[in-house]
Amino acid sequence: MTTTEDRLKYLRSHVRDVVDFPKAGILFKYITPLLGDARALTTVIDLFAERFTGAGVDTIVGIESRGFLFAAPLAVRLGAGFVPARKPGKLPSKTDSVSYALEYGTDSLELHSDAIRPGARVLVVDDVIATGGTAWAAAELVRRQGGEVLGAAFLLELTFLSGRERIAPVESFSLLTY
Repeated sequence: MTTTEDRLKYLRSHVRDVVDFPKAGILFKYITPLLGDARALTTVIDLFAERFTGAGVDTIVGIESRGFLFAAPLAVRLGAGFVPARKPGKLPSKTDSVSYALEYGTDSLELHSDAIRPGARVLVVDDVIATGGTAWAAAELVRRQGGEVLGAAFLLELTFLSGRERIAPVESFSLLTY
């Protein structure tokens, strides 16, 4: 049997560093090689499912767009619903919106106004947590709609940007940290 440490090492071997992308001075963590490997992608979903099975998750909110790639299959695995958190203007009916600060400006995230059932136990999922602004916005939308945020799960965490602290007291779970 492969240990969790071995599985995480395998995942890490599929994350490629891209220097100076999207601008000079940035070391971008490129996950497309991981997504293209069936074993690696399955391992991500397996590890998330191992962590959250039995937690009583009713709904998984996946953050646009790479968060969808992990949130939807995890929802299926856990027997939970899937709700997309989208950038402004992408949802076709009435929405709730939260704005949050970026390093240089602001952005917003939206959920359909009826996306979260009051009392639903919700897990927020995204590919990366950096500064935590997007995850914070998703959790805030869930709370505004009467949901309980059980936690947030990420493939990658850029620890030097302190995103975990931004979303506290929401419990943050990351498979790989940099």
